[in-house]
Amino acid sequence: MKKRQNTVYGVIGLGRFGEALAVMLAQSDNEVIVVDQDENKIKEMRQYTEYAFVADNLNTETLKEIGIQNCDVVIICIGEKTDVSILTTMSVIEMGVPRVISKSLSAEQGTVLKKLGAEVVYPERDMALRLGKRLLSGSFLDYVSLINDVEIRQIMVTEALVGKTVEETQIRRKFKLNIIAIENENETTIEVSPSHRFTEGDILVVIGKISNIDSFENTL
Repeated sequence: MKKRQNTVYGVIGLGRFGEALAVMLAQSDNEVIVVDQDENKIKEMRQYTEYAFVADNLNTETLKEIGIQNCDVVIICIGEKTDVSILTTMSVIEMGVPRVISKSLSAEQGTVLKKLGAEVVYPERDMALRLGKRLLSGSFLDYVSLINDVEIRQIMVTEALVGKTVEETQIRRKFKLNIIAIENENETTIEVSPSHRFTEGDILVVIGKISNIDSFENTL
């Protein structure tokens, strides 16, 4: 493997989730090792990374031959096969990979993966939550979940805010939210002053407790 400066990623399993993730990581000039049992999928991935391997068996010996132990982060994208997902996650963790992320389709599977020491993602559930929030809120655009029920959320400025300054809305005092950026068309302002006056088309990027963000949105 070439001498590297960027993070080396491993993606095991090239379903829709794994393939999209691997392509995105590779196109961002990262070194990516991809593994799947489907030879056609591996051939397609070789246009993005030279480290694409066919593997019918995901045991520790095979993964070591491929070089998975050299990765900084490994994402295991085989949630549909619970037993394979769990055993592969265990093998990768035992190989000493610093960060292991496993896709899960159920809470039960996720619980086992977490006990093994993996971070767990639920792509289908997270996409459903994202869509649901968009459907339920006319001002909601996107969000990033953090720990302890904290989110970073994009919110479209409505008529209730247009013409008012940040100070006049008292977002921080009333809702305990911090505005970390204001976006408008192709401009992003990260140094938001209390005198900033909201205009039509502004998008607020706020951070705070989910319940407080929800309360703020309800006033819009």
